[in-house]
Amino acid sequence: MPRKLILLSVLVVIGIAGFFVYNSWHEESAAKTLTLYGNVDVRQVNLGFRVPGRVNEIYFEEGDFVKAGSLVGVLDKQPYLDELRQSKANAESIRASLTNAEILLKRRQELISDGSVSQEDLDNALANKLTLDANLAAAEATIAVTATNLEFTEVFAPTDGIILTRIREPGTVVNPGDPIYTLSIISPVWIRAFVSETYLGAIRPGMAAKIYTDTPNGKIYDGNIGFISPVAEFTPKTVETTQLRTDLVYRLRIYASNPDQGLRQGMPVTVKLEL
Repeated sequence: MPRKLILLSVLVVIGIAGFFVYNSWHEESAAKTLTLYGNVDVRQVNLGFRVPGRVNEIYFEEGDFVKAGSLVGVLDKQPYLDELRQSKANAESIRASLTNAEILLKRRQELISDGSVSQEDLDNALANKLTLDANLAAAEATIAVTATNLEFTEVFAPTDGIILTRIREPGTVVNPGDPIYTLSIISPVWIRAFVSETYLGAIRPGMAAKIYTDTPNGKIYDGNIGFISPVAEFTPKTVETTQLRTDLVYRLRIYASNPDQGLRQGMPVTVKLEL
């Protein structure tokens, strides 16, 4: 009986010692990890034409993936083609007049020496030639503007992304800057989180981070701190932390890799930093 009691006592002592060792290890491990809470931020771009006109083609639907440089919409080109032809015809007319003016000026210069023409006639011929030079330069500039406007009847995706909203349909008359799509950009994706002042000395830009979603057994995303705000602010009401909401905190931007597009705009996430 005494042996059993001794054995039981030893087991109890070992169990208590193990508990304290585990608890100490767990607390030490937790002290080396900073846990933050935040939300996913994804940039969005409104795509639109730089010139007015009637929409002819809209190529993508909501949810479609588009690659950078993809043609996403086209305006009716005919008015701009007509303007370009008109500008070119006007420039050709001015060139013809300028050629004649140059010939006339040359004749006046040849005849001025023997008094066959007056100085006034020579001055008028020179002024006419200079005026036509300026008119031709203006006409060529107009051609360049109309050619550029013709190019602006097409709009291209500036970067890889997903069509978040299709705003216009073919047949719609739009003004410059009216959006036809809202594009959600694939990269960069970042986490907006907040850290208290007491941890500022333990973190730095470029520091590695692990990002966890609320999905059970979900993928863990890699990231790194890209920005630490130099200005303190009050904790936003949408951010859950273990500190009081009235505490002053500093905003962090944590850039995240998002290879499977699992991080979506506004998602709540947990960020862990190894100190």
